Amino acid sequence: MLQCIAWLGPVAQRLEQGTHNPLVPGSNPGGPSLRSRRRGERGLSRRSFSVGGHRSPCIPERGELRLGKPHHMSGTFVYVYVLKSEVDKNRFYTGLTADLRERLSAHNHGRVRHTSKWKPWTLKAYIAFRDRGRAADFERYLKSSSGRAFVKKRL
Repeated sequence: MLQCIAWLGPVAQRLEQGTHNPLVPGSNPGGPSLRSRRRGERGLSRRSFSVGGHRSPCIPERGELRLGKPHHMSGTFVYVYVLKSEVDKNRFYTGLTADLRERLSAHNHGRVRHTSKWKPWTLKAYIAFRDRGRAADFERYLKSSSGRAFVKKRL
C-alpha cells in the first residue's frame, strides 16, 4: 500500500492520512466532493486512491498499457526517412513512404523535383511505423524547427 501512495504522490498521501485543516474551506478530503451523494453509486471514494479501490493503480488492467489507438497488424510498414546530401553536407530531406528502396532510388535519379538539385542522397536514418497517421505526425515533427535540431544532434 505504501508503494501505491508513493506512486500517486502527495494528494493521495494526504487522502490516506485523513488530515485536513478545518479552518480552510474545502480542505476536507472525506467531504461530499469525493463521495457519491447516492448510496448505490460508487463514485470517487477514498478507497479508489489506494489498495482495493474501484480501479487500483497498483494493479494495472490488461487494456491500460496500450498507448494510442489500436492498430491492425497488416504486415505493411510506413517509413519516415531522413536523407543527407553528398553534395551539401548541411542539406537534409525528411520524407514518408511505404517503399523505402524505391523512394531512395527516385531521389537519386532526379525524379523528385525538390531533391534533384542536391543528389546523390544517402540514407541517414529511417523509422518504421505500422500506423500511417503516427508516421505522418512524426514526419511533421521532424520537419519542425525542434525536429530539425533533433535530427542534427541525435541522428
